[in-house]
Amino acid sequence: MTSSTPAPDPDGTEGGPHPGRPEAEPAPDAGRPGASRSRAARTALAAALLCGAVGAALALISAGQTWSTSTAEFAQGQVPVSAEGGDVTGLPSALALVGLAALVAVFAVRRAGRRIVAGLLALCGAAVLASALLGADDTGALSAEAAKTSGLTDSGIGAVEVSAWPYVSAVGGALLLVAGLLALRYGAGWPSMSGSARYERTPLRQRAAARARRVDPDRPEDLWKALDRGEDPTHGTA
Repeated sequence: MTSSTPAPDPDGTEGGPHPGRPEAEPAPDAGRPGASRSRAARTALAAALLCGAVGAALALISAGQTWSTSTAEFAQGQVPVSAEGGDVTGLPSALALVGLAALVAVFAVRRAGRRIVAGLLALCGAAVLASALLGADDTGALSAEAAKTSGLTDSGIGAVEVSAWPYVSAVGGALLLVAGLLALRYGAGWPSMSGSARYERTPLRQRAAARARRVDPDRPEDLWKALDRGEDPTHGTA
């Protein structure tokens, strides 16, 4: 009577788990919190730049548009009047410029300075948002325009129609606020101009001395590199 034996696996081993067989390895970035934080910081950086640039642009463009219209009423009749965003309030455009400058300055400072600038950016966004919403209900600029048009200091105005531009400016402020909050949350992981070797100034003498120290007269490749830089490879080797 013959007994059947299990068929070997394609790799030459019998069926069942093999004690020496390696298990499948996880992906290189799996389980690495540093990699996920780095990706989150890069995503937040792109989002902050986009929100800051678009938000400042919306606030600046809205300042030159008509925010409200009405009619100046006096004895001879009615005359249409309108008020632009810059006439209603100059805060959104001015604060948008400050916020845009703060967005750029975030990359010029580090540590505590970066948090301060990011906080300034968030405050500018919140102030643009609030001033735009308050300006939508402000009729002072329309009254001044009505008095100028009619020549009467007590000229009244009729029904006021508010355009969408004050709210566009408010959206711009909200985007600036988001950019500031992202900078506060993820700014510590963003690159900095002050911390990059590209922006660090080294005296020419120190750089020349460092290059000279790196030239090894016994290594032909060092000699050729020195010649390519226009240096004398034999200087200081005697």
